[in-house]
Amino acid sequence: MIAGRSFIYSTLFLLVSFAAVAQKTKAQLQREKQENLRKIQETEKILTETTTEKKNSIGELSALNKRIEQQEVLMISINAEIELLDFDIEEDNQIITSLENDVDKLKKEYASMIFAAQKASGKIDRLTFLFSASSFDQLLMRLKYMEQYGKARQEQAEAIAKVQQLLAEQVRQTELKRNEKKDLLAEEEKENNQLAGLKKKQKTLVKSLEKEEKRLRKDLLETKKAVAELDNLIAKVIKEEMERAAAEAKRAREAKAKAANKKVEEVEVSDERIALSASFEENKDKFSWPVSGFVSQRFGRQRHPVLKGIEIDNDGINIQTKSGELVKAIFGGEVRKVAFFPGIGTAVIVSHGEFFTIYAGLKDVTVRVGQNIAVNSEIGRVIANAEGISELRFKIFKNATPLDPQQWLRN
Repeated sequence: MIAGRSFIYSTLFLLVSFAAVAQKTKAQLQREKQENLRKIQETEKILTETTTEKKNSIGELSALNKRIEQQEVLMISINAEIELLDFDIEEDNQIITSLENDVDKLKKEYASMIFAAQKASGKIDRLTFLFSASSFDQLLMRLKYMEQYGKARQEQAEAIAKVQQLLAEQVRQTELKRNEKKDLLAEEEKENNQLAGLKKKQKTLVKSLEKEEKRLRKDLLETKKAVAELDNLIAKVIKEEMERAAAEAKRAREAKAKAANKKVEEVEVSDERIALSASFEENKDKFSWPVSGFVSQRFGRQRHPVLKGIEIDNDGINIQTKSGELVKAIFGGEVRKVAFFPGIGTAVIVSHGEFFTIYAGLKDVTVRVGQNIAVNSEIGRVIANAEGISELRFKIFKNATPLDPQQWLRN
């Protein structure tokens, strides 16, 4: 009987433990799915904006490619939930089998106890059993035994009821999971059809764009020209900033040499720059994104999405977003340059000590040269190009070295 109770307590513990672990994993999967659905909704809005234009565009293809990628991630998430449910259902089936076996064992034990009790249920037999004791102590022991035996029968009946209750609840929970799996399988089929539709649309768009090679090459050439002008400006501003910093450092050293015990303004300026640089570097992979959307062109060399044999070299990242979306500074610093470039829009260069952030592709700029801005300060809004594509060109430099912004922004 003690073994039976021990099994019940162990089963209860396992049921609670399994439920806690499974629930946590399931909750994580559902959070991930909800976040992906939010991103899908955002990309859908961007995609809708690009398709309102009559002519096909690289921006539309970028949005469509991202939408397919997100759909595939959603499919993985749904499959993970189905696999988790399969695991849970299999585990539940094992528990149900164990509970059913335990109920059988408890019932057999109880039947034996009832049979034994019926054999000794006669009043004379009980009295004979008691008064045939050889001593008063033995009589008391027999009375105690009969009391404990009756209590054991009661506990056995309660144990059977408890295990049957656990069994019924387990069966109910398993049935709920089976229904949930059924719903997920239906969702999987629906999303899979959606994915097939997106891929079909992607294939059609690529074929259409391939027929417009001449226009795409012209657009690429114009963009390269505008980007080269931007890069020249960035290089010039950074060079001036580095020269200014070097001059400040020199003045600081000279002032420090003249008055070793006196902290002068030039030293403070130099120290501020060093502190700002260190603070910027400490925030690597923690910076908020300057604008919502998705990366339509990553850092470094990459193949053109349509034109064969053409490579693009990007010293930043392009973030495709919605028209007029607000752009914010990722860190506090000083605005060093605001300039307009045909085909790109306005660019803003912000200095953060040795580091620089560049925001290009803006309209309605709200900052001016020499202004000190704080983190999350509004810089401007993303401009839409001739094809209706809204894209921020975002760059991070450490002195003259370009860095991959995705390694610095929060994932």
